[in-house]
Amino acid sequence: MTDADVTQRSTSLYSSTADEETQRQAFVNGDVPVAVYGLGKMGLPLASVFAETNGNVLGADIDPDVVDTINDGNCHVKREPGLEELVDQLVADDALAATTEPREAARDASVHVIIVPTPITDDKEPNLAILDAVVEDIGAGLEKGDLVIVECTVPPQTTEQRVLPALEDAAGLSLGEFGLAFCPERTSSGRALEDIRGAYPKVVGGADAESTRAVSVIYDELNSEGVLPVSDATTAEAVKVFEGLYRDVNIALANELATFTDELGIDVNEAIDTANTQPFCDIHDPGPGVGGHCIPYYPYFMIKPFETDSRLLETARTVNDSMPAFTVEKVREALEADGKDVSESTVVILGLTYRPGVEEIRASPSIPISEQLAKLGADVYGVDPMLESVEEFELEQIDIAAVADVDPDALVMVTPHEEFQHISWNNIHRNSNNLSVVIDGRQSLEDVDLESRQYTIGSGYGE
Repeated sequence: MTDADVTQRSTSLYSSTADEETQRQAFVNGDVPVAVYGLGKMGLPLASVFAETNGNVLGADIDPDVVDTINDGNCHVKREPGLEELVDQLVADDALAATTEPREAARDASVHVIIVPTPITDDKEPNLAILDAVVEDIGAGLEKGDLVIVECTVPPQTTEQRVLPALEDAAGLSLGEFGLAFCPERTSSGRALEDIRGAYPKVVGGADAESTRAVSVIYDELNSEGVLPVSDATTAEAVKVFEGLYRDVNIALANELATFTDELGIDVNEAIDTANTQPFCDIHDPGPGVGGHCIPYYPYFMIKPFETDSRLLETARTVNDSMPAFTVEKVREALEADGKDVSESTVVILGLTYRPGVEEIRASPSIPISEQLAKLGADVYGVDPMLESVEEFELEQIDIAAVADVDPDALVMVTPHEEFQHISWNNIHRNSNNLSVVIDGRQSLEDVDLESRQYTIGSGYGE
């Protein structure tokens, strides 16, 4: 056996001649160096779990501030329980380091994990430019026996039809000399470490059978719930996208049903809750819109790249995108019923991020709600304890204590952060002479005794 054979046997898992237990030990002992490309709010938790398992991880990110922060043992990702302490310990133990040079990471690693943003353009086309750049960098350092794992969400067929040929071209190697798999991240902000470590199994789909086997060795060590191997990379890509599509379509159903509330004269939310006691029914909750970096974007990974009609997916997007306007219309109607014109009114939006307890504002319904109210001439204010800047919104930021001071005509609860549980509604009513209505977009004020009229999306006006 040559020295090169010995080196590949100890540092590579793909097509290794070692038995599987030896491969597992090599991975957990740090003999298999890992590079993680993308150290954002999902990438850093993933790199950290790899590092606590493997002890030999180099993360790559093009943002020098992110890299410097990590190398100093600090954490730029906020509100992820346990992450700050974990990064500090991993860096101190030399288990985790970061670089701004992805090609440096590619040169030294045997396992390459990609978790970079895959947004959509203004025309709703998937934008895979960042993924393409990282693949090119990995290809420049790819060696025989290496494994490439794509975790970021992509349109189905991307791994086999886009990533694979790019790697082969850049590296001068063919599948079979290196491995490639798609293994989607299935994590949520605020619980990333818990999810990665094993809230549910890891989906693994390889470009060939050996890739699936080798990558399963890795994730069996990271994830306490184990691995769900699927037929191929495209199937794994579809699993991730389908998870988001289910939620978008289901929420659209709930939102459309909510628009019947006034005409039916019933509490639609009550009807939904009761219907859901039947085991074959699971309707989600309606609301003022769908935000975040996942659900509003993933439908376009099916709608745009493929010729097959996607009428249901497109309709669901239309319904969910219409809910901010529905919310604004309820504000206008309530003010008009009280003899007010929205153009001469003050409206306060409570909660600007897309979900309670997170800083993410991408596709947040508060953005179009603020824009539409401002376009109608209202004076719009926003309250959100998660945000320091609100430049993306058409409003002026105030803190919770100042709500009564602006003397609002309407309040709109879009995102019920925990901090809002401590709002003194009596103080707002006592000091606000003009408050006509509170619009509750999330069924979060059911137990609050409000002196003003209250309209809950899906339930209508309270008694």
